[in-house]
Amino acid sequence: MELILRKDVENLGFKDDVVTVKPGYGRNFLIPQGFAVLATPSARKVLEETLKQRSYKEKKQIEDAQKQADKLNGLDIKLTAKAGAGDKIYGSVTSQDLADALAKEGVEIEKKYITIAGGNIKRLGQYDATLRFHREVIANFSFDVVAEA
Repeated sequence: MELILRKDVENLGFKDDVVTVKPGYGRNFLIPQGFAVLATPSARKVLEETLKQRSYKEKKQIEDAQKQADKLNGLDIKLTAKAGAGDKIYGSVTSQDLADALAKEGVEIEKKYITIAGGNIKRLGQYDATLRFHREVIANFSFDVVAEA
């Protein structure tokens, strides 16, 4: 079953992609939730016209996203957390904490576009994160989690 995505769907595709899925997944989840529509010939024509019109706007969006990603070069982020015995920390450090720290440095990104390798952080040390500014602009970033003084 071919569908046109209306929204970004994790592990499936981005908005306005034409994807092939199993019929049950399409009929029972994607279409009722408003994530997709059937890829009929008329819907494909509308999609092509929309993509033509959006291509000009998207160039500017990609340039802006690249500028944001370039701001990461040379940034040294150190997140502080209360630490117990050894290198364990109380609570955890999440993508929201990283988004807040990046916002203080002038790099605006939503937490849902930040993926920390290994999920939530529960120990001190250096970690890597993947930041998606745009579907075509993805940056890798390293940061440290240090104990509060």
